[in-house]
Amino acid sequence: MNSQKLATGIFVNTNPVMSIGSTVIIIAFVLFTIIAPVYANGIYEAAKRFIATDLAWYYVILMSFFLLLAIYTAFSHFGHIKLGHDDEKPDYSFFSWFSMLFGAGIGIGILFWSIAEPIHHFQSNPFITQGQEKTLEAAQIAMRVSIFHWGLHGWAIFAITGMAIAYFSYRKGLPLSIRSGLYPAFGDKIYGPIGHMADLLAVFGTVFGIATSLGLGAQQMNAGMNYLFGFKINSGNQVVIITIISLLATLSALRGLNNGLHKLSILNMRLTVLMLTFFIVLGPTAYLLGAFATNLGDYITNAVVLGFWVDPNPQSQWQGWWTLFYWGWWIAWAPFVGMFIARISKGRTIKEFILGVLIAPTLLATFWITAFGNTAIFIELFGSGGIAEAVNKDITTALFVTMELMDLGAIIATIGAIICTVMSVTYFITSADSATLVICTLVTMGQQKSPPKLRIFWSLLIGAVAGVLLIVGGLKALQTASIIAALPYSIVLAITTWGLYKSLREELNYSLPYLATPEDAPLPSGYGQNYVHKRNK
Repeated sequence: MNSQKLATGIFVNTNPVMSIGSTVIIIAFVLFTIIAPVYANGIYEAAKRFIATDLAWYYVILMSFFLLLAIYTAFSHFGHIKLGHDDEKPDYSFFSWFSMLFGAGIGIGILFWSIAEPIHHFQSNPFITQGQEKTLEAAQIAMRVSIFHWGLHGWAIFAITGMAIAYFSYRKGLPLSIRSGLYPAFGDKIYGPIGHMADLLAVFGTVFGIATSLGLGAQQMNAGMNYLFGFKINSGNQVVIITIISLLATLSALRGLNNGLHKLSILNMRLTVLMLTFFIVLGPTAYLLGAFATNLGDYITNAVVLGFWVDPNPQSQWQGWWTLFYWGWWIAWAPFVGMFIARISKGRTIKEFILGVLIAPTLLATFWITAFGNTAIFIELFGSGGIAEAVNKDITTALFVTMELMDLGAIIATIGAIICTVMSVTYFITSADSATLVICTLVTMGQQKSPPKLRIFWSLLIGAVAGVLLIVGGLKALQTASIIAALPYSIVLAITTWGLYKSLREELNYSLPYLATPEDAPLPSGYGQNYVHKRNK
């Protein structure tokens, strides 16, 4: 690898362009939003409108393309290739691996939206006619759309990104970094401005994407503590929550991947199983189990149609508010989640990796949204109602109002609220912790053990960004920023994908299995000196 001049102080052992440059860009964006909020929001909204009106087709085709590509790759000749040495075994059991990737990926988001989103679509969406709102037909369509937004299409982006990073790092010896996927296209130039640009986009998207989720998580935790202890719902209390949780996330990041994040992810999954059991057993059990089978089949049947659907009504804002926001969010998070999944996936085959990332989280998301969302819809259709009104008034209270209206009694409802609030905390910590580890890996040019000072700095900076923008009402702008960041990163992802499949084809065409070739065997054409071979001894 080309030598890089390393910074000192907090940024010791980091690339100065990456560490200082990313810090300056993020702080400048936050200050711009604070100092000129009206002007800043005008720019952000104009960019968002342009994407929603003129680029809807691009996002729709892109997401469907990557899903089809991921499925093809898993069952192609590439599927047997290891993400690492041919004789390497996975570092984590499947349960541990899945717990970490789900917690880093969407845990805190799906906890927030699993009731609120279905109830929104239950009241209005483009696929129901006037007068069909809040009916059985509307309920099924609401569940279909909600599961679609959390299903295969989004995880396919994570799978392709994570596979590319893991392949070029563990199989080809390049840094564990976004820039490594550009090597087949640019060679050693990835260690210069081209690579810096790709990694800076990844840091930008990671910080603002995770800060958005942390802001939403803090609002939900505030709602939970309001329900349990009467704490007022306001931005001041939410900033206190962000501060405390950020400190806990910092402690977890300092403990490292195995001692901190790994153990918390296992706790997350156990709490998730506990709450899913809570809703299934104490809720309308037969209705929910039937709804799961129906929802899964309905989603599989309609996934392709929904995946290629572009709203023909230019006056409608629904697709921009929902589907395009989700697609932008998934793409913006792809560097973060892809990097993290790559880091914990060494030793798995490409087929095992893709099918694990696609199928397991989609099944869990479907079951989760069914257990939570269909319980709320059941109450609206056949019970006392009141959840839609609560969601329309304050979206953060959806989960706690639903448990209250399940008529389980004050004690059981309180226990459920406590567990969900704890889940918000643990998912908050694992999301912030994994984001910190990814950012530190990027700014150190792929080093997997970053200095403690650096982890402390980035963990606290992520919390500060979320807190400051929450105070000034900037979460909407921050949300938009992550969508905008997705646009240029989608180009990086396209080039990375081309390079990945170019390299995979060359590996299959190589006369001897990769990593088992003799030291003097010629490299496939197009690889530079820094395309490091790690050979078995």
